[in-house]
Amino acid sequence: MKSLHHLVLGVALAAAAMLPTAALAQVPPHQPGTICFTPQFWCWMPYPGVPGQPCYCMTQWGQIPGVLG
Repeated sequence: MKSLHHLVLGVALAAAAMLPTAALAQVPPHQPGTICFTPQFWCWMPYPGVPGQPCYCMTQWGQIPGVLG
């Protein structure tokens, strides 16, 4: 039973390690600091900022926090 617990824990940790940390797929060429990356998607910013600073994307459900990239 202990080895089954270790197996399940190992699989869960491996799955968590493979989760994406930023939405990087299909990002067009851009000036640094003009795109806000959230955990699930990205959006254009109305004006450039400093990369790495907090930002947000507006959605129909409100603001989604992200990081400028």
